[in-house]
Amino acid sequence: MKNLASLALLLALTLVGCSKENETADADHAEATTAAGGHAGEEGGEEAHEGEEAADVVTLTAAEQQAGGLKTGPLASRPMGTGLAVTGTLDVPPESAVSITAPLGGFVDHTELLQGARVRKGEVLATIRNPEFVTLQQDYLETRARLEYARTELARQKELYEQEVAPQKNYQRAQADYNALQVQTNAQAARLRLAGLPVGGKIVTTASIRAPRAGFVRAVNVTVGQAVTATDALFEIVDPEHLHVELTVFERDVARVQNGQLIRFTLASDSTGTRRERTARVYLVGKAIGADRTVRVHGHLDEENDPALLPGLYVRALIETGRSQAPTLPDAALVRFESQNYVFAVEAAGRYRLVPVTLSRSEDGYTEVILPETVAATTTFVTDGAYSLLAKLKNAEEEGEGH
Repeated sequence: MKNLASLALLLALTLVGCSKENETADADHAEATTAAGGHAGEEGGEEAHEGEEAADVVTLTAAEQQAGGLKTGPLASRPMGTGLAVTGTLDVPPESAVSITAPLGGFVDHTELLQGARVRKGEVLATIRNPEFVTLQQDYLETRARLEYARTELARQKELYEQEVAPQKNYQRAQADYNALQVQTNAQAARLRLAGLPVGGKIVTTASIRAPRAGFVRAVNVTVGQAVTATDALFEIVDPEHLHVELTVFERDVARVQNGQLIRFTLASDSTGTRRERTARVYLVGKAIGADRTVRVHGHLDEENDPALLPGLYVRALIETGRSQAPTLPDAALVRFESQNYVFAVEAAGRYRLVPVTLSRSEDGYTEVILPETVAATTTFVTDGAYSLLAKLKNAEEEGEGH
């Protein structure tokens, strides 16, 4: 009996030991599983975070940086003009714009003129057909024939008067008739020239309409066969050599505008990458306020012979009334994508982040840049080659979407 009791106690102790070892193994396995899951979650989070950065970060190798010719630098504090931001158009003075008419009217017989075409002074713009042209030329030729007879009669009466064969009144009458016919002939010749008809010679039924000055055709208002009157404008020609800028200034701001102030303007059609700033000077400030409570300001261009400038182009301008320091970047540092302006901030060697910015004043190839609050003013930016970085960034996005 004593031996049986001892054997039972030994068996119980053995079973308890095995149970504890199993519990310890299970706990260790659970901790290992939890730790592995935690590490995997952390790695997955890091990978997700890196995936988010890929949307606005581009990385270049040293070879790619050298090939791209990238240049970097900080914001530069420069004096920039302050003043009135206004809009307007390019225009020409009244003497540089010509409306072409047919002085005697008629039917358009021929024209090949197109809008925007360049014409020379004296060039034929159109031919006009009118039956009255025959009558005008006939009257002139008949009057000229009578003038020749009156000249002969005057010479005869002068000779008779000098020989005291005929009375003086006959000579005076012949002189008066000759003078009247000469005036009539000159008037008819002037009317023929005004209509574009030949003075003397063969009678024609068409007249040539010629350009009174060189320039560009701004408007073509007729077609072949159309009947026109003396008051109809057939064509409009403008000479762009003396363009000026016409700006619209609100009534409340007129007092700040003075003659001689600098005007900096850009064409509204220019993109950010190709924007070119041009200058003018305030020449005349209007004295009348329009129905929209604005005043016209007339400015003379500093450089008139610019082939890119055409009458009617819309412009954005700044009338400079003072100067102040501003944080700027070169225009080559700016990129525009989906109606938003950006710059590339340098995060590390070969690593660049796309940063949205707000643009303000522009002058001499530099633009004032307003950074978001999360970007320090001491950050280094890409100052040249920004569009190549944008292209690489967007190409990487498209490739990622394809996969």
